[in-house]
Amino acid sequence: MTHIEKLSEMFRNSDNIVFFGGAGVSTESNIPDFRSTDGLYNQQFRYPPETMLSHSFYASHTEEFYDFYRKKMLFPDAQPNKAHLALARLEQMGKLKAVITQNIDGLHQKAGSKRVYELHGSVLRNYCTRCHKFFPLEFIIESSGVPKCQCGGIVKPDVVLYEEGLDSGTITSSVKALEAADVVIVGGTSLAVYPAAGLLDYYIGDKLVLINRDATPADSRAALVIRDKIGEVLWAAVEGC
Repeated sequence: MTHIEKLSEMFRNSDNIVFFGGAGVSTESNIPDFRSTDGLYNQQFRYPPETMLSHSFYASHTEEFYDFYRKKMLFPDAQPNKAHLALARLEQMGKLKAVITQNIDGLHQKAGSKRVYELHGSVLRNYCTRCHKFFPLEFIIESSGVPKCQCGGIVKPDVVLYEEGLDSGTITSSVKALEAADVVIVGGTSLAVYPAAGLLDYYIGDKLVLINRDATPADSRAALVIRDKIGEVLWAAVEGC
């Protein structure tokens, strides 16, 4: 039995699947990841990307933060790929109960997924730090310098920067989903970013599936490890179930 056939069988036999994903899910939508050879962390900037995406840099170099953010973190024309579409279809079939994502691109929702827990927030949501008025992504793209609300407050993306804590409600919902899951699929993540990666410890089942280009710290506890394109794998597995 092939890996795809095994995954299809898992899908057929479960109605409580949770997907936990990272940047590799969106690379097939032409959104670069962070840690690959041509990823963001291997490009040359005046400061390391981790510094430029930190809360302290946002506070002390605000205009430079927004210049970097607009150029390197926003992909308004990106479209869902086969991975996003397959997961949305699994949810429509009543099998997938939640998507837990480290991505901030909103592509899971664009594909049709309804229950998505965004650990690191979303570029699609932006708010005034003074009056809390909401602003869409277009406002950030079309503004220049530091985006300002009519009240004079800075409009900040609703994304979790380095040095900032994750949203407690999102964490709680993610933990509950993982604790209750029958099958957990981990895809497109190196499981190197904490505290997000630590959430996997809440899954106590024995049907862990890892779909990733490179090895991860959780490979040894997985029932199935697949080294292939995540979009092709998920699409074929859903087609077969």
